Amino acid sequence: MTKLTNLLSQQLKNNLDQPVIKDENLGIWFTGLDLQDDVHQLRNAFVANKLGYGDQILVCLPNSAVFPVINQAAWELGIIVHPISPTTPIAELRADWRARHYAGILLAPALAVALAGAPFVANDLHLHTVAELPFLVDRQQIAGRLTTSTYLPQEDDLGLILNTSGTTGKPKRVGLTHAMLVNAAQNDIVSNHMTAADVAMITMPMFHINAQVMSTLSTRLAGGKILVTPKFSASRFWQQVKDNGVTWVSVVPTIITFLLLNDNANRVYRENAEDIHLRYVRSSSFALPEDKLRAFQDNFNTLVIEGYGMTEAASQCTINPFDAPKIGSAGKAFGTELSILVDGVITTEANVLGEIVIKGDHVITQYMDPNPDSFKDGWFLTGDLGYLDEEGYLFVKGRSKEIISRGGEKVAPAAVENVLNELAFIEQLSVIGMPDELYGEEVTAVVISTTPGLHEADQRQQILDYAQDHLAKYESPTRVEFVREFPRNMTGKVLRPQLREQLLTAGVAR
Repeated sequence: MTKLTNLLSQQLKNNLDQPVIKDENLGIWFTGLDLQDDVHQLRNAFVANKLGYGDQILVCLPNSAVFPVINQAAWELGIIVHPISPTTPIAELRADWRARHYAGILLAPALAVALAGAPFVANDLHLHTVAELPFLVDRQQIAGRLTTSTYLPQEDDLGLILNTSGTTGKPKRVGLTHAMLVNAAQNDIVSNHMTAADVAMITMPMFHINAQVMSTLSTRLAGGKILVTPKFSASRFWQQVKDNGVTWVSVVPTIITFLLLNDNANRVYRENAEDIHLRYVRSSSFALPEDKLRAFQDNFNTLVIEGYGMTEAASQCTINPFDAPKIGSAGKAFGTELSILVDGVITTEANVLGEIVIKGDHVITQYMDPNPDSFKDGWFLTGDLGYLDEEGYLFVKGRSKEIISRGGEKVAPAAVENVLNELAFIEQLSVIGMPDELYGEEVTAVVISTTPGLHEADQRQQILDYAQDHLAKYESPTRVEFVREFPRNMTGKVLRPQLREQLLTAGVAR
């Protein structure tokens, strides 16, 4: 047993008759004994099908309370878990299986029917946490095995494979060891002041690092309780927080925006404010505009703590200190070495813009597939641009590949967005570079307005005028486009390459 599996096992033993995890979709709280029974049953199913140490299983399920059960059962046997989006098409599932040689697949019943047949052996599991869980085992992978491996996992063995968010290019596979996972979770516990009295609510997809480690694993190791929701719902959010005694939630800025704009969410909060005890929301993934941060804190009497993390670090790298948060910053490094790479030189000098680089006992040193350009002298090169201020607070300025090159000047989209977001009619904003024959790229503000389809000409001029007064000339947008929605990945990040292509296609159509 590793430290990770020992801690998870002990958490269930300590709470045999106490509620530990609730599945909001089922409306049921599961006790430590319920979860322990499910872990044993699933582990027995793995053994019966001769799966064990070193095998990989693919998990393609919607959010539910079964995810931590799958992880624990697999990790105790040294099986590696790879969760992916439940909306993955069948053709892609088949391609993944052929390419990666997964020994087993856990998936939703409808997907199981579509995927079943040779070479799979089908098993139907019935657990406390999920009524029907199809388990397909690859005959070819287990052929010739007389029994399951009895070799136990070690600290440096892989426990989890996750795909990167994939804002640019094809997502990469990140392999996280038992040690990395427990190290990251323990950093989260300390820096986020988690205790056994906490109830965390999961609104993010369970195939993402945020839900897997930041919310689920960290809360379990802290001895707290977990509410798993199928997905984020602005209209139901505050009722869920109140009814389940939720004390903190990990979100992305998109969720904060939706909560501010949703009339029903605001009404429910006002009606139940005295019975809501949310200590804070932790916001990450991309920068939260200052006006929205302040509005959320004022409207909902809840602290917003911003941090910076990634799949490759098994969770967070920086977080704002609760007693000294700095608006606009991703906070200070915690349990992580963090520096800035400029022209091949690594520095921690203040106010130097460059690529953010990290290392630590929770940070990968290689991808599952070769990608040597992402590493330098033991540092992981994040691809994000940023700088440290005099007090060591990190300010993230966007992806290096997203930097706009205009006439030789480099423009960070996040810096322009932070300024323009002060305009009240801007609901959401993304700044991208569009082709320009003279300057190479044109700084383009793409706007979702609070009054879609109305006053666009006037709002366009207001943006141009405001930019002229508040931005350097080379940073100021020369083009403003209005859209109804942005293409996004599953964590809410705007897919800038797709947005650019969308505008180019629309331009050709015009």
